[in-house]
Amino acid sequence: VRGEKQTSEEKNTVTTMTELSPTAGKNSQDIQGDEKLSPRKAPSICSTRYGIAFIVHLCNFIIMAQNIIMNITMVAMVNNTSHQPSFNDSTEGLPVDSFGDPNNSPKSLPARAPVYDWNPQIQGIIFSAINYGMILTLAPSGYLAGRVGTKRVVGAALLGSSLLVLFTPLAADFGLVFLIATRILQGISLGLGYGGQFAIWERWSPPHERSRLCGIAVSGLLLGTCIAILLGGIISQTLGWPSVFYIFGGFGCICFLLWCVLVYDDPVTHPWINITEKEYIISSLAQQVNSTKQPLPIKAMVRSLPLWSMCVCCFSHQWLINIIIIYAPTYISSVFNIDIKNSGFLSALPFIIAWVICLLGSYLADFLLTKNFRLVTVRKIATVLGNVPSSTFLLVLPFVASNYIIAVSLLTLSCGLGLLCQPGVYINALDIAPRHSSFLMGASRAFAQISAVLAPTVSGFLLSQDPEFGWRNVFSLSFVINTLGLIFYLIFGKAEVQDWAKERKLTHL
Repeated sequence: VRGEKQTSEEKNTVTTMTELSPTAGKNSQDIQGDEKLSPRKAPSICSTRYGIAFIVHLCNFIIMAQNIIMNITMVAMVNNTSHQPSFNDSTEGLPVDSFGDPNNSPKSLPARAPVYDWNPQIQGIIFSAINYGMILTLAPSGYLAGRVGTKRVVGAALLGSSLLVLFTPLAADFGLVFLIATRILQGISLGLGYGGQFAIWERWSPPHERSRLCGIAVSGLLLGTCIAILLGGIISQTLGWPSVFYIFGGFGCICFLLWCVLVYDDPVTHPWINITEKEYIISSLAQQVNSTKQPLPIKAMVRSLPLWSMCVCCFSHQWLINIIIIYAPTYISSVFNIDIKNSGFLSALPFIIAWVICLLGSYLADFLLTKNFRLVTVRKIATVLGNVPSSTFLLVLPFVASNYIIAVSLLTLSCGLGLLCQPGVYINALDIAPRHSSFLMGASRAFAQISAVLAPTVSGFLLSQDPEFGWRNVFSLSFVINTLGLIFYLIFGKAEVQDWAKERKLTHL
């Protein structure tokens, strides 16, 4: 009897391991709800799952750095933001300051760095071009990663984006059309990397460690923003703005090699994972059924208010974050007349704070869950803390522009507290539909990415139409959009597995 019981448990374990593999599990049966394994706690320090989280952190670092380096180099790439746009016009030599004062020209910029005549509206189009490509690939990237594996999808994205970043200075020299096309292609690659990475947590993250593992991984986006803004100004001044693209593009190629060697799609196929940790992860995820044999319930998803509330809140919050990321260097330079190097330091400060808060907030969310807080309560608390203070601080920012210290402090707090949303609405898809979470997290981010297209375009228009009150209009609009999205999520947001996301058992007559 004991031998039969042991054999039965071994079969259950093998079935669970097969389900975790995206390649080996395609012909296997779904795990039944009554098959339970008792997880043995595995240490987190120096564990493979946290090692995977830090590698994804590095991946996100380079993805975001390559995404936003144009925002800091733009200060050095243009020589005037006040006149009519010129679509293919560049000069060789020392540019005047972005606001037309030759006396404020950065004297240390290399003499042969190209300079272009792009007004704020044209700059907004360049900023948003990368997001057109990201919108196309964010949703399908999650589904694709669930099918062929995160390793392949994100690896291809890293290599493609890095090569296109290396090509960007040449594309700018060819003309505005070539630059915009390059940015769109880069966005396609970045969308694959950003949306495809979440499928890995379906197979690597135990439920009570999910917030912190996702927090560690996603915080790489903040560190990438910080380092790119911080070093972008320094490199632009000392080596010229093209060197910014060459350095971050080359670093991306190195990250691609590390990704290929160190990352595996699941603990079953990982060659170096400790057996205790492997059993812990597999048993912790035993009740989460693999979705490879069931189609996506698209109609039910479209009719789901909890899903729509998540998407709308992500959209409104991303509008706020994109305003901060894209326009922080320009705002600091224009309002306080600070050169590009100092602007880089000041613009990076909010993201240093945000990086720390994101990590602490993720640990706090998991801690609250261990204290028997309802999951939906934890998600909504985190979302409120990430929305209300940030949008409010940004709203009052133009009214304290005369006080340098207060303005920078508000900008720092707005960015830092905004990332408390990460353990909230941004991972809500893992709660309401764990079997389809890779697709839904990509789809929700694709919907949110629309704001990354609209925000710089609308803001550039507002700034060019009303120089006196332009910043006030930009920040007020951001506050309104952010508040409406938050209210919609608080009313309709859920954290229970939805009926359309549950296992559908087929009965054969």
